[in-house]
Amino acid sequence: MPLFQKRPYPMKLLYICYFSLREPLVETQVLAYLRQLADDGHQIWFMSFEPGWPDSWPDTEKQATQARLAASGIQWIALKYHKRPSLPATMWDIAVGAWFARRLARREGLQVIHGRAHVASAMGALARWKKPQKLIFDIRGFNPEEYVDAGRWKAGGLKFRLMKAAERAIVRVANGFVILTDAGREIMFPKAIAQNELGAWCLPDHRPIEVIPCCVNTSGYQKSSEISRDQAKHDQGLTGRRVVAYVGALGGWYMTDDMVKAWSIAKRQDPSSFALIFTQSPKEPLIQSLIQAGLEENTDFRVQKVAPSELPERLRAADIALSFIKPSYSKISSSPTKLAEYLASGCVVVSTRKIGDCDAQLSKNNVGVLLDDMTDETIAQALKQAFQMASEPDIETRCRSTVDQLFDLKDVGGKRYKRLYKRLFQSSMDSNSIS
Repeated sequence: MPLFQKRPYPMKLLYICYFSLREPLVETQVLAYLRQLADDGHQIWFMSFEPGWPDSWPDTEKQATQARLAASGIQWIALKYHKRPSLPATMWDIAVGAWFARRLARREGLQVIHGRAHVASAMGALARWKKPQKLIFDIRGFNPEEYVDAGRWKAGGLKFRLMKAAERAIVRVANGFVILTDAGREIMFPKAIAQNELGAWCLPDHRPIEVIPCCVNTSGYQKSSEISRDQAKHDQGLTGRRVVAYVGALGGWYMTDDMVKAWSIAKRQDPSSFALIFTQSPKEPLIQSLIQAGLEENTDFRVQKVAPSELPERLRAADIALSFIKPSYSKISSSPTKLAEYLASGCVVVSTRKIGDCDAQLSKNNVGVLLDDMTDETIAQALKQAFQMASEPDIETRCRSTVDQLFDLKDVGGKRYKRLYKRLFQSSMDSNSIS
């Protein structure tokens, strides 16, 4: 008897993530969704890959984490992450992850394996080979092209060709898909058929696709919005300052040198300008670059590392915020989390063009300024325009309305994930009834 006839909706599922549980994005972009799926009645196992496991996790932290996740309806499985040599290490992790997933699927009667990005989805594809579990390919971007665009792989090299071959194989066998942007969906699935105007698509063979951008939990931002921006500035020692913020990683895709230029231009435009920077990256190189650009630490800028839970309160002090990401082919599929975080804080966004769906999202709702190039003149004009926009009486309402429409973790992201599982279940039941 087919598995889906034995166990009706809701489902038992394994979510595989080739990241450490300690990564901030796992808390904000993975566990946040899994908790909503658990609230919908699904039984969830979550597999992460931890550097140095098990020695890197003290027993007390391990037990506390397991208990915290179990209280949310999530059972945690950790495997050791291997980094070097790069290709053999990843292949080993894929094999081990697939073996564990296959054993778990058989023991617990799992119905769905959900892979986050290419490596995790490869594990899922191997784990359910000739088995009844359904596979969701959660496409977090054009991974092979990202490595090429970042200069880490050669186009057409062995690693690139292997990952593209894996991508094609996963697309052939997967039963459902998540993709971050409509722009990426048009490239990845050009024959997809719209099911409604709210992100639901399907392939001609009826396999469901959901377009789900990186969302934010708006509850923390709603609470912070109860405090005025002037009060938030006062609380952080920034009274009377024009605050230009940045949240996220430094270097690589993120155009740190151009952001330093933007902060120095803002300072020349108005001496009251202040750079408020929140990053998990090493901060000393950025501090030195800002000092070399003529800015003084604490007087003109502050670089901090904060927990995700603290970010809404801290970001509330910002007037405008930067999203400088290097445009490339792979970034067509990118959905920057920082965009949603900025808008949830009521900040006007200054962004580079051709990053996922950002151009349309910012311009249609009149909540941001798009840069055509990175010359001093263009950046200066964009900053001037952004501060003018930030002074408009209804700007915070427009920003938060945009978040509610496009980036709300519960009402957009969570609903679409839940809808994907229901569509997957329904397509399986239809298949069983036909057979």
